[in-house]
This record gives sequence, structure tokens and C-alpha cells, in this order.
Amino acid sequence: MTKDWKTRTKLVHEGSRRSQYGEMAEAIFLTQGFAYPTAESAESRFVQAGEDEFIYARYGNPTTRMFEDRIAALEGCEDAFATASGMAAVNGALTSMLRAGDHVVSSRALFGSCLYILEEVLTRYGVHVSFVDGEDLDQWRAAITPATKAVFFESMSNPTLQLVDIKAVAEIAHANGALVVVDNVFATPIFSRAVEQGADVIVYSTTKHVDGQGRALGGVICGSKDFIRKVAEPYLKHTGAAMSPFTAWIMLNGMATLDLRCRAMADSALKIAQALEQNPAVAKVIYPGLASHPQHALAMAQMGSGGTLVAFEIKGGKEAAFKFCNALDIIKISNNLGDAKTIATHPATTTHQRLPQPQKDALGITGGLIRLSVGLEDAGDLIAELTAALA
Repeated sequence: MTKDWKTRTKLVHEGSRRSQYGEMAEAIFLTQGFAYPTAESAESRFVQAGEDEFIYARYGNPTTRMFEDRIAALEGCEDAFATASGMAAVNGALTSMLRAGDHVVSSRALFGSCLYILEEVLTRYGVHVSFVDGEDLDQWRAAITPATKAVFFESMSNPTLQLVDIKAVAEIAHANGALVVVDNVFATPIFSRAVEQGADVIVYSTTKHVDGQGRALGGVICGSKDFIRKVAEPYLKHTGAAMSPFTAWIMLNGMATLDLRCRAMADSALKIAQALEQNPAVAKVIYPGLASHPQHALAMAQMGSGGTLVAFEIKGGKEAAFKFCNALDIIKISNNLGDAKTIATHPATTTHQRLPQPQKDALGITGGLIRLSVGLEDAGDLIAELTAALA
């Protein structure tokens, strides 16, 4: 495949494999195993499978491989491993590289399940975890030492859209020999330049923007061929985290429109954020695409966009937030994001419900906070509905 292809061309064609029938659409190889022509070829494949040879769907599959090749090319990585969910990707990326006694430094502002892996799972097996405020580079400098094995952060945090300077943190981490693992879901593969900015391993929940239709769970780990095949793959294939071929086929079809969808969503998100800034019922609007956002310059340098999500705080706390949500019609109450349908989430009582109140307070997850994942509906219709619901 040519490396000169632009993003939209890669999203349609990169990684394609065709059978002897020459099908135009990506084929679903809905099989758990593969037949070998001879016993000798089976032995050879188990010793070292070739580039286009497969053993078992938990290890790899032609449909899944098409998806892995396509998203690796889009991200600018050498390789990728597709997983059953976004959390399988986060867990797989971290657990596969860490051992008892290793040290990890992580940003504090994370999705609840990511916090669980760091606070509960890794520490249970003797991994030492330090947390820092992600936007404070001095805290990263103080926490990362030559003993640090990896750093982990969401490039844009869930749900308060706090950015971490990937390039700056990567420089600090690499100076101490640590790998940089970035959860890049909110940035999307379209606005991401994480590899160029120094990330070593990038994880996505493909459940979100990559599928984009709310149909299937999925995840992916992107990185160097050595990391994916020598570190991540052995752990993932033996612990059963592989993506199903049918899901990979769904993700491949989602990727064809990924660039168009993300850019349309981001355009609408900016319009919505600008409208919410003028609404007297709103105490605060958080959107990195707004000039008023304290990290606006970083967002533009790192992503070139404010992204597809808007967070805002309604005056009146939880009671007012619930009244607002219950007045919505086009916009659905759910906890997903990156969907073609616009979704409103109340993080304090759903995605981050398990966090102790002091931790919610520290992260800015108030009773009045709403996380809005902007979809593909007409921006004017969405603004009209938000205005009416806030009233």
C-alpha cells in the first residue's frame, strides 16, 4: 500500500484483503479455526505464522487483520491488535507490559473503569501507581523517575475535557526510559497526532467514533510491531481479549465515513458550545474549541480541533440537570459517545458514580455537569432543543 494516500483514501482502502472471488466489500471470515494442507504446514505455522497465515480466531483472523492494518495506517503506527472492548485494550496495553514492582505514573482525570484498572487491578499484583494532575507538567516531572516503566493518560479526559500535553509529557517520560501509553478516545483517530507527538502506545475504544452507530463493542491497541507482537499479543491471545471477526467487519465499515463524521460532529460541537456560552441557565461551558477554554491553544496545536464532545454545568445542580435531561427529545440519555445520535450523560450518577465525592469534587464532576456527545443531527435543531430544555 502507498504511504502517500490521504486519510479518507486510507479509511476506505488500507489493509484490504480479497479472496479468490474478488469481492468488493470486505469479507467476513466467520470462522474460529483454519485448516492446514499438511501436518508439516500446521507445525510450521505454530512455530512462526506468516504474514497472511492464521491459526485460531483468538490469535488472528483475516477480517480482524484488515481492521488492524487499516487503523494502524491511519494512526501512523507499525501495527495494531484489535480487542473485544475499549477496556480490554486499556487493560491489555498496561497489564501486558507490567510486572510486580514496576512503577506507573497516571493522570488523575480518567474514565471510571480506567481508574479501576490502575487503582485496583494493577496494585493488586504489586504494581506501584502514582497519580498527578494531567495538565501540570511539574507534577509529571516530580513523579516520573528512572524506575518508572510507563505513563498513562487520556489525551482529553472524560468527562471534563482536560487536555494533557502529549509532546511535553512524552519528553519527560522518554528521558527516564518510560513508555507513553495514551487513551485517545476523545481525540479520535481523525484529530490524533499522538504518534508524531511522542506516544508509544495508543488505545481506542472503537465502540465510540470508529463504529459510530452504537452497534458493537470493540477496542484496539496501536504501537510498534515489537510492542504489539512481542508484548501485547502474547498476553491478549492467551487471555482471550480478541475482537470477533463480525465486529471487525462492522468497524471496517464504520471507518469508511469516520473522517466525514468526526469533522461534522466537531463543527456542530463548536456551534453548540458557542450557543451554550450565551445561555443564562448555564454556569460553565467546557469545550477546548472555544477561545475561552484555558487549554484552547494546546487543543489547536495538538488536535487542530475542539473535538466532538461538550461539557457544561447547569445552574441548580443535580435537580436542574435531571430536569434538563428529562426534557430532551432528539438528544438521548445514555452513557456512550461518538455515536451518530447526540447523547447526554450525567457523569456524577453514571460513568463516574463510583468515585468518592471528594474525588468528584477534585475532578470537577458536579451534580450539574452534563457531558454532551454531539452527533450528526442538524446543529440548529440540537441548539433549539438544548435551549428549550434549559428553559
